[in-house]
Amino acid sequence: MGGKAFLIYDEEYLSYKLSDDHPLNPQRYALTVELMQIAGILNPGEIIPPRRATLDELYLVHDPAYVEAVIKLSSNPAKVTGSSFGLGSEDNPIFYGMHEAAALIAGGSALAAEMVYEGKADHVFNVAGGLHHALRDSASGFCIYNDLAVAIAKLRENGLKVAYVDLDAHHGDGVQWLFYQDPGVLTISIHETGRYLFPGTGSITELGEGAAYGTKVNIPLEPYTEDDSWLGALEEVVPDIIRKFKPDVLVTQHGCDSHRLDPLTHLANTTYVFQESTRLLHDLAHEVCDGRWVAGGGGGYDYWRVVPRAWAIVWAEMTGRVLPYDVPADFWRKYEKKAGLFLPRTFLDEGTSGIPLERRREITTKNQKTVERLKNALALFWS
Repeated sequence: MGGKAFLIYDEEYLSYKLSDDHPLNPQRYALTVELMQIAGILNPGEIIPPRRATLDELYLVHDPAYVEAVIKLSSNPAKVTGSSFGLGSEDNPIFYGMHEAAALIAGGSALAAEMVYEGKADHVFNVAGGLHHALRDSASGFCIYNDLAVAIAKLRENGLKVAYVDLDAHHGDGVQWLFYQDPGVLTISIHETGRYLFPGTGSITELGEGAAYGTKVNIPLEPYTEDDSWLGALEEVVPDIIRKFKPDVLVTQHGCDSHRLDPLTHLANTTYVFQESTRLLHDLAHEVCDGRWVAGGGGGYDYWRVVPRAWAIVWAEMTGRVLPYDVPADFWRKYEKKAGLFLPRTFLDEGTSGIPLERRREITTKNQKTVERLKNALALFWS
């Protein structure tokens, strides 16, 4: 199964550099695209350069006063003292050209939405997209502008119902809260429980407000959840609800920080999860949405060993192409010394996480109970 697919990317995405030692290293975008090309799954004609989001597009989801503050601080970051609108914190330091860099990513997702609703593409992947924590009037969690929320707002302006599925290890809080009262946007986030991980939200009781009650769905999982339990929860909840919601467009966030090597989270997935989850979403896009699908990247902080492989897997599934079994030697030979790490030789991980069997059973049981409680909470709405 395929569909006309495009990748939004330009080297200017590398300007979204929060600081020299920040965990969100934009080099991951360039590495990902290079690996796709070396692996033979990305053609030059499929790469579309982004454009900057207009102020009107940003105002669809962000307070004008916040946007104006970002613009002002971007041109003179050295004179800023303290934190303003969530900016100037350790997570979201202020840097020169901040507005331009963030607006380019937001514009990439806006362009992806346009291409899909205008029928110019079936699937579009904005590799730098997925900055899902930004709120209406503040930056949060490495995110200045909420690009996928901008894309969703544009789709809603065109009268389309949207199902948003967030696979990041961190709760997709920004997108959820921005559409918390909109019954035309279904948000589903599968993530590590907020009891242990930023942003501390995403419980099964966050269901939406007013007419939107029941359209906000969260699947919080235990730390050290592995592939089978993670995929089991996804498969038990997502397809049924999306089929019942009947969206016109699917918007997805493919954060790969649920991987067992990620330094900021506590989940224990392998790259197999990225393959199977994207395959499930691809099938749903064609089954329910006539193939209309907008995707963004998201989190992922082991940018040498995990991110390029993960998003190459996502792109291969979006295009229906077959990845080679081995990561091309031209890639890991080029970067292994620079990374100072042993770079994986295969796209799909080999071996296990090493979690003791009894602990694995305990985690799986807790996750199953969470899914059952969630299904009970949604039963009246989705029956």
